[in-house]
Amino acid sequence: MTIEPNPWEALRRFTNARIALGRAGSSLPTAPLLAFQLAHAQARDAVHHPLDTAALADAIRAAGFDTLEAASAAPDRDCYLRRPDLGRTLDDASAARLAAHASENDIVFVAADGLSAVATQRHAAPLLAKLRPMLDGWATGPVVIATQARVALGDGIGELLRARIVVMMIGERPGLSSPDSLGLYVTYAPCAGRSDAERNCISNVRPEGLGYDAAAFKLHWLLNEARRLKLTGVALKDHSGALASPSNVGKIEGSA
Repeated sequence: MTIEPNPWEALRRFTNARIALGRAGSSLPTAPLLAFQLAHAQARDAVHHPLDTAALADAIRAAGFDTLEAASAAPDRDCYLRRPDLGRTLDDASAARLAAHASENDIVFVAADGLSAVATQRHAAPLLAKLRPMLDGWATGPVVIATQARVALGDGIGELLRARIVVMMIGERPGLSSPDSLGLYVTYAPCAGRSDAERNCISNVRPEGLGYDAAAFKLHWLLNEARRLKLTGVALKDHSGALASPSNVGKIEGSA
């Protein structure tokens, strides 16, 4: 059977979306069909793949940060997927451990598995390594490696560690072209009960999406503005793109 080319073929180089795949009779050609099945399997695997906390802790310490570990109240992955509410609350042992390390911190980072531990495993440490030189003058607490975590788990972590700002680095829900996308959620004055409207989000952090340099620049801008204005969320608009391109990040850091 002859595969009929799609006239939109030339547009495929501009997007990862599944367009202009052609057809074989009334069906997809074999190659794009197999590629779709592979992407679907990778997305499913990303949801269930466990976070290697020991390896991640080693990588984060190599980037210049201390680490702590914590877990949500969801005892396992199946419960985590069925009960999102439990993923937003620390278990008792973790809460006690974090409270014992409480000190005044300008910022606390949380590296959490979320719905794609693969994303956190791959991208959290490289992003922190890019961000580290920008944090002169910031009192940074230990990076908390959290498992079975939802975004709001960072609120309780930041509150217990007495952080002015918490940054939740968490694996986003996998898509069929991005099983390893990392999201960054920035919350000023974190405490239990914060709403999503009180956070700023940077999405799709990965080399194929928003690269580490650009993500670190954008995050650093938001952190400075959050500290200056004492807020995050809908009241803090991201104007970082109007100030500089990622290629100018090094120049701006050096002149700051």
